Amino acid sequence: MKVIESLKIKEKAYIEKLENGLTVIIIPKHNANKKYVIWGTHFGSIDNRFIMPKTEEEVFIPDGVAHFLEHKMFEQPDGTNSLDTLMALGIDANAYTTNDHTAYLFECTNHFYEGLDELMNYVQHPYFTDENVEKEKGIIGQEIGMYDDDPGWQLYMNAMDCMYKENPIKIDIAGTVESISKITPDVLYKCYNTFYNPSNMIMVICGDFEPEQLLEEVKKRLVKKETQGEIKRIYPPKEDKINKPYKEAEMEVSTPIFAIGYKDTEALKENRQQIVRKHIAIEILLNMITGKSSELYKELYENGDLLSQPDFDYEFSDEYAHILISGQSKNPQKIQDKIKETVEKYKNEGLDTEHFERIKKKIYGDYVVEYNNVADIARMFLADKMKQINSFDYIEEYNSVTKEYTEEILKNVFKSDNMIMSVIKCKTQK
Repeated sequence: MKVIESLKIKEKAYIEKLENGLTVIIIPKHNANKKYVIWGTHFGSIDNRFIMPKTEEEVFIPDGVAHFLEHKMFEQPDGTNSLDTLMALGIDANAYTTNDHTAYLFECTNHFYEGLDELMNYVQHPYFTDENVEKEKGIIGQEIGMYDDDPGWQLYMNAMDCMYKENPIKIDIAGTVESISKITPDVLYKCYNTFYNPSNMIMVICGDFEPEQLLEEVKKRLVKKETQGEIKRIYPPKEDKINKPYKEAEMEVSTPIFAIGYKDTEALKENRQQIVRKHIAIEILLNMITGKSSELYKELYENGDLLSQPDFDYEFSDEYAHILISGQSKNPQKIQDKIKETVEKYKNEGLDTEHFERIKKKIYGDYVVEYNNVADIARMFLADKMKQINSFDYIEEYNSVTKEYTEEILKNVFKSDNMIMSVIKCKTQK
């Protein structure tokens, strides 16, 4: 097994790419009480058009298939549900779908190998029929209705509509009632056979294990499948500009909520090391601009313009990259104006050295803390590996992120031309 290591935090990860193409990552955490496994496939909501390996058939699938598959994987031919089976063992199990991957996971203190048996059984043996697919359409249709009524989710989707014109990240992960009505067992099996091939999957396990022994246990439970060639995904041309600067909607909220974003067009041209450094720099900048210790946050909070500290994030893949800052305010436009004003001030005057160093240390501490929790470690390694990133790189690249470099990122990414705002207003507000 290949071993990668972070000497700074004294952590190791053991990586093996098996003959069938499956990548297995084991992070030993000796003396940890819990064990965590997550098995992901590089298949998310944006992968709605692709060319199948071997047959070279171009396939265009309805929106929401990746999420639909996730729902259906647990059902067994005998009528049982693998989630119920795992819960009966005292195992906490779940699954989720993102823009770029789908994952199945569980956490436990006992019965790990029984849980592994169940996980690897249901992920490798799908069961789709006309009857159970039709039944699921009703369940997911209700879920879509809940998302439609969720102000936070609509805020995010509207922000994506502002950012992108054609990019499939604009598509709701669950699809629409109309799109899921077109899903059939044949569609599900076609996507399963393409994307759930071991060569397109990653398994990450974290806990008190001996890596070599655990790897053999994983191998025993694998169904033999032929490796396949690369899945050629088809995406619209990359977009250099935002779609629109502003979008609002009215929903049942007590206070207006906002999402202010910057589209990062340069990220799509950068290698993974550059992305990691940029990600660290952006985290520092977001904390300096709107974090709890920032002058702007203190001013806006004390004046009653912000009701709580804003959330912020940097999302990126090969097909999209953007920053989002979201929160509650009676006057979202003022928040956007103040952020723009603060960004321009930092561009002109430079970043305060003391504040920069303080925030930089805080972020490093946040990275280190993540390695105390087996679930955080495993999910982080999976998400990063899906993007071809070694999670340890965030620790290793930390020192290379200087104030001067961060100021350069500020100028290149935080541009007014690439700034958007999504707002959900109160229904009674005019």
